[in-house]
Amino acid sequence: MEETSSLTNSIIQTINSIFQTLFSSIDNSIYEVLDELVFIDSNILNHSIFEKIFGTSTSNGLLVIANSLLIGFALYYGIRLLYSYYMNLQIERPYQFIFKLLIFGIVMNCSFSICQQFLELNSFISQAIQNLGVNLFGHHISFSELVHQLNNIISFEGTEFNIFSFDGLMKSFISFGLFNLIFSYSLRFVLAKLFVLLTPFAILSLINQSTSWFFKTWLRTILSLLLQQSLVSIILLLVFSANLSATDIFSKLLCVGGMYALIRANSYMRTLIGGISTDVSNNLNIETHLLKNK
Repeated sequence: MEETSSLTNSIIQTINSIFQTLFSSIDNSIYEVLDELVFIDSNILNHSIFEKIFGTSTSNGLLVIANSLLIGFALYYGIRLLYSYYMNLQIERPYQFIFKLLIFGIVMNCSFSICQQFLELNSFISQAIQNLGVNLFGHHISFSELVHQLNNIISFEGTEFNIFSFDGLMKSFISFGLFNLIFSYSLRFVLAKLFVLLTPFAILSLINQSTSWFFKTWLRTILSLLLQQSLVSIILLLVFSANLSATDIFSKLLCVGGMYALIRANSYMRTLIGGISTDVSNNLNIETHLLKNK
């Protein structure tokens, strides 16, 4: 019996040591990066390679393709106009089309600056929510500060970490939840830059009524991706508004609820305005299902 008990204690200590090392490594390295991934601004565009891909003028980058398509739209309308005279059909009047062609052409070629200003505005909104938290609660509203507060309220008996205790289970859920957010917001970061690159083509699609659906889809998607950081700021603000205490179970459960809300933030935003999923676990499940059906 003593040998069995000793072996069991040794296994438990080994498991606790492994998880303690894992969680300490996550706490020390991952959450500042998470803040950079979530709270983005126009700095994500200030990269020489990205600017070259987008196009610094009408003669390079994706703007060359967009301006070529602009000419293509003009040729397409000219053919339709001739065909309408021959078939006696009603189409958009030439001066209306030329006016749209000029307006959307100018806006399209200024789309990089427009994206910069929109990203700054979006960042200003989320920063205003974060500053509200500083003024009200004296805490900087961020993931790094959240981890610091969580480590203060989740305590363990003595100085030993115990994965099999209530606090240990809480720490496990929160750590793995935040680790999942790293992948989710990394995907969001990449998609945000991708849809910025699609901005000239989205604006160009407004020239023709049959392609305007692309702009509507693009707009819902990029708004969903960018406004998500404001929703995250509000969720963090609500978590910090609680009187977090190491002896209060309600505080710990509130942190779990806040963590679940952060994980589901993209789903909530898609429900409100539409957009694209950045939930990595859901995307992996979809890919697995597709592979099984092949």
